[in-house]
Amino acid sequence: MADTPELMDEDEPFFSNLDIFLFSLIAGLLVYWLIFRKKVEPIPEFKKLESVAQTTKETSFIDKMKKTGKNIVVFYGSQTGTAEEFSNRLSKDAHRYGMKGMSADPEEYDMSELSRLPEIENSLAIFCMATYGEGDPTDNSQDFYDWLQEGDADFTGVKYTVFALGNKTYEHYNAMGKYVDKRLAELGAQRIFDLGMGDDDGNLEEDFVSWREQFWPAVCEHFGVEATGEESSIRQYELKVHSDLNMNKIYTGEVGRLKSFENQKPPFDSKNPFLAPVSVNRKLDKAGDRHLMHLELDVTCSKIRYDSGDHVAVYPINDSVIVNRIGEVLGVDLDTVISLNNLDEESNKKHPFPCPSTYRTALTHYLDITNPPRTNVLYELAQYATEPKEQENVRKMASSSPEGKALYQSWVLDSCRNILAILEDLPSLRPPIDHLCELLPRLQARYYSIASSSKVHPNSIHICAVVVEYETKTGRVNKGVATNWLKSKMPTDNGHKASVPMYIRKSQFRLPFKSTNPVIMVGPGTGIAPFMGFVQERGWLKEQGKEVGETVLYYGCRHKNEDFLYQEELEEFEKTGVLTALNVAFSRDQAEKVYVQHLLKKSKEAVWRLVHTDNAHIYICGDARNMARDVQNAFYEIAEELGGLSRAQAVDYIKKLMTKGRYSQDVWS
Repeated sequence: MADTPELMDEDEPFFSNLDIFLFSLIAGLLVYWLIFRKKVEPIPEFKKLESVAQTTKETSFIDKMKKTGKNIVVFYGSQTGTAEEFSNRLSKDAHRYGMKGMSADPEEYDMSELSRLPEIENSLAIFCMATYGEGDPTDNSQDFYDWLQEGDADFTGVKYTVFALGNKTYEHYNAMGKYVDKRLAELGAQRIFDLGMGDDDGNLEEDFVSWREQFWPAVCEHFGVEATGEESSIRQYELKVHSDLNMNKIYTGEVGRLKSFENQKPPFDSKNPFLAPVSVNRKLDKAGDRHLMHLELDVTCSKIRYDSGDHVAVYPINDSVIVNRIGEVLGVDLDTVISLNNLDEESNKKHPFPCPSTYRTALTHYLDITNPPRTNVLYELAQYATEPKEQENVRKMASSSPEGKALYQSWVLDSCRNILAILEDLPSLRPPIDHLCELLPRLQARYYSIASSSKVHPNSIHICAVVVEYETKTGRVNKGVATNWLKSKMPTDNGHKASVPMYIRKSQFRLPFKSTNPVIMVGPGTGIAPFMGFVQERGWLKEQGKEVGETVLYYGCRHKNEDFLYQEELEEFEKTGVLTALNVAFSRDQAEKVYVQHLLKKSKEAVWRLVHTDNAHIYICGDARNMARDVQNAFYEIAEELGGLSRAQAVDYIKKLMTKGRYSQDVWS
């Protein structure tokens, strides 16, 4: 049959020579590829292992101390930079007593290694711990706090002391410092000096200096060492001037990564802020001599998420007038490109601020030039005063004598003299600008309670703030850094929008999980901010068909026709039933001043029913020093009168509400 294939000849080979050649070639290539792949495969693996080893080495503060001959480690829990500053001062102090100290961020190290500290002779751990918000740890000490709570480490032989930083006007004064001090002792560590308590409502600098004066003699006695008597200034950084550096390698205000403002990459946080365009900036008050403002930041496409009650942190910049004047007074070219490099090559902190940079950028973006300088800055600067009387006065203010403390209090603090005012009023004091830049603390982010709900405004974050401006005893006008900078951030129509570097800080200030729980909100002035978000969210929940409990607001301002913030919005919320009750205290519209606490007591029956019978959640936002305390006293009085409680029982009743998360405060002083 024509279509039937011929049978293969039995003698004919199964593979032809061509087949064998092709098969050999393919097999050879396969073997070669496999061998080649095996040769290169371990290389990334090796690099990975090397990187892991490097990370482990870097997180061991014990190994670093041994390598660099340090015997004192000063850990800091810092939110605004003060605890870090105190930590640096204590680590520099150590050399005066024949010891060597290092300042350390607990976030960067394996804190379980604390149990190994006794391996180092005459070793000591010092903790400068700030408390943030309602008794919370700072962001950089959160992991350490969690570990202390959960861990059962044995710290036998570890010697330590704690200096706490807080504010007496807050309910949980120095909670973090107290906890660390107590917990380390529970785990077997030996406290060699009493817990120091710094109060920012009084004079934090004086509290620290007084504690430090007694602390070091106690250390000397404990370890049997003597002060070396060296009181000379010690530079921590050395200056390098760059003459031909590529402009793309120079920092221009970025907080972390170079060029991060030009090439934005999420996730956004304190080290990588988002440059948010300002879409709205309007004046809220209708009259009067203050400027209250409402800003809206556009976070579209940033992947930033927030909840009602969270805080927005913004990185402000200093007034160019002050920056330029410092340059004039010191007679320097502010556009000189420089680096300040740490003389301790093993230190994790290579520079005091991002380098290389110009003096102008450093003074504008990175350094705090508006707050009164602390005594350690004056101590280091005194040597540069060429007029004997001026040098004597600066040294006196930096000393711990009662006379020196009184002079510092009156001449620097009470007169609100910043570094420029000091330089202007002491004509012979002309320090090298690089040393000044080394000494000044970092300019910190400013936090604002978010005045919007992400359910209603998912792509927009609202800020409500009052512009700070006042005349000092010297006749100068001091302006708040952040609020005056924000005031100038007007949206423009020419295609270029003003922008603000920002990130979100999560808060515990939260609406109840059950929307049926009533809420009582007390927020005079700009304390209204988080409650705008709360009310918006309660309105949104109603629109979704959810059952929403009573929503009661107590708001206060000076005059109804001047500074009743968000009046139209709040009255509309009341009209539509989103706000069950809008109670407003106009403090200066009548002869006798009326505040929010008076309105609370006026409606005491309704307040007590909501709190005691209906499980209402209470929220306070605003001034900690007077308002929050007065409001708390009003709740005590209501509990006494309508609950039949003694004062002690009423205090305990409110404390229990706090513990249950039913009495929350977002306050500042």
